[in-house]
Amino acid sequence: MIQELKILTGLCGKYNYASVKEYISLGGYQGLKKALEMKPEEIISEVITSNLMGRGGAAYPTGKKWDMISKLDSQRKFIVCNADEGEPGTFKDRKLIYQDPMKIIEGMTIAAYAINSNKGYIYIRGEYRNGYYRLREAIRSANAAGYLGKSIQGTSFDFDIEVISGAGAYVCGENSALCESIEGKSGRPRLKPPYIKNVGIYGLPTLVNNVETFCCIPYIIENGGANYAAIGTESSAGTKLVSVSGNVKKPGVYEIPFGTTLREIVFDLSNGVENNNTLKFVQMGGASGVCLTDSQLDIPLDYKILSSKQMSIGSGAIVVADQTNCVVDFALMTMEFFFHESCGKCTPCREGNAQLCRILKDLSEGKANENQVRHLENISLLMMKASSCGLGKAAPTAVLTLFNAFKEEFLEHVTGHCRTGSCNFVNGKTAV
Repeated sequence: MIQELKILTGLCGKYNYASVKEYISLGGYQGLKKALEMKPEEIISEVITSNLMGRGGAAYPTGKKWDMISKLDSQRKFIVCNADEGEPGTFKDRKLIYQDPMKIIEGMTIAAYAINSNKGYIYIRGEYRNGYYRLREAIRSANAAGYLGKSIQGTSFDFDIEVISGAGAYVCGENSALCESIEGKSGRPRLKPPYIKNVGIYGLPTLVNNVETFCCIPYIIENGGANYAAIGTESSAGTKLVSVSGNVKKPGVYEIPFGTTLREIVFDLSNGVENNNTLKFVQMGGASGVCLTDSQLDIPLDYKILSSKQMSIGSGAIVVADQTNCVVDFALMTMEFFFHESCGKCTPCREGNAQLCRILKDLSEGKANENQVRHLENISLLMMKASSCGLGKAAPTAVLTLFNAFKEEFLEHVTGHCRTGSCNFVNGKTAV
């Protein structure tokens, strides 16, 4: 039976979030103290050795990103912690923000020393209001104790962190839109190239990693990159935080080593489907993630293996749906979210989301025909190929994977039948 491996979450809730003294008593800041005795290139080398992939969803090698930015000739560089956790079903960064903010600060400070940055931002989701105040209080405490600010721990290294609250825009989770928002502009994705590592905040080199990625850094520096790389699988090192919700007996945040299967997460860690119902599908990676049936749950969480199957762990969200859920209703709910959150900048995303919502709504009301159902696939594929940013490219994923797995159920709605009894049809009666 799979067990959690608490490398990142081991200190969560075990100390007063704003107390540097308590954090240090539990082993905190050992990674930063060691880093300040190392050369910046030695720190980056350890991160490269660790094989740490960015935990924001793109899975880009963290050490490689740091190395490229460290070599850029610029008097000023910025560091951004992306804490805009807006993906539905994702709440793992929230646990770290609320219960172990010192680890975020420590990881960011090590990164700043490694790439020679003196200014950092934590861009936090607007709905995490209490987290915003907790981070600010923790930053004040770190400054007072000499772990932030001028001459950190008696060295010549200066580094400050500012917390900025988002305003609820999902698209600001995209790194370039996030940078635009920090500058005080409308949060819309930029055309690339140039990339933000070269031209980020105020046109200067900018490193963006998410909360979970930064929280891996203190362990890597304190224990060595090779030690971290030995955890998990050959192509996916370390642990991953997953947010499990939906029709399970024990929802929550779990920290698992890579190589763990979805079946182990759902049936071992989460104690299986609630009310002993039958599992219908599992959505992995948030609202923009794939929907998998029971026969696909033995796939291990491994970046390389998932990529070979055109899948992604994404944000680490795992939403479990039992047989009482209607796939049309679930797909409509997902697409309504993306329709609302699209910035409207590009036509494929703006119009594609609207069209998918219209077709799915017609299906849920018994008004659609088979020709419309076929358009679900065509519009989805067009959006994936032609949208400007990741929102539009990933938005139709749930629709496509549900349609491929449950095509018969979609077509039943054309004839006025919903096997779950969830959809209301034209005559106002619930289909059975």
